[in-house]
Amino acid sequence: MIRITGGKFKQKKLASINDFVRPTSSLKREAFFSIIESYAIKNSIELYKNKIFLDLFAGIGTMGLEAISRGISEVIFFENNIKVINILKKNCLDICKNNQFKIYDEDLINSKLEIEFRNISVVYIDPPYAKYNLAKLLENLSNKIKRTTLIGLETSVKDNIIVPENLNLLQKKTYGKTIIYFFKLS
Repeated sequence: MIRITGGKFKQKKLASINDFVRPTSSLKREAFFSIIESYAIKNSIELYKNKIFLDLFAGIGTMGLEAISRGISEVIFFENNIKVINILKKNCLDICKNNQFKIYDEDLINSKLEIEFRNISVVYIDPPYAKYNLAKLLENLSNKIKRTTLIGLETSVKDNIIVPENLNLLQKKTYGKTIIYFFKLS
């Protein structure tokens, strides 16, 4: 059972599906938000108020809904499996106000990410492990985000990640078979 770990909706259950998704564990979610919140405080960056969380390969929306619970104004979800999108919509309607979320049914590997990036403070990328070459997606993102935007990338320890030169690795955390990378523009 998946539950929100922090904020206004702490302990709220999320609907899930057994196929197609690998929701980010509560341990990794708590660690992720702790790291980005600490970084934002130290660097005087506003993460939540009037800001947008971009959840790529969103699955059932665990990370984006966690951000809503913690005070982010809006979440943009990208997911391209219709069965998963149905669960994602259910979770969003259960937690969000209607103007707090948008869901794009789009394959991210070929996407040009035609959205407004001005208010996006955090991007979370959690692709199916070992399925995608993320170099093109990271390059595209790095050319659109602002200097203060933080990127979290969750991958398998076995994945080989090619990072664009204009992204700076802030931190890397290993959790068993998973690594979460934290980037910002250099």
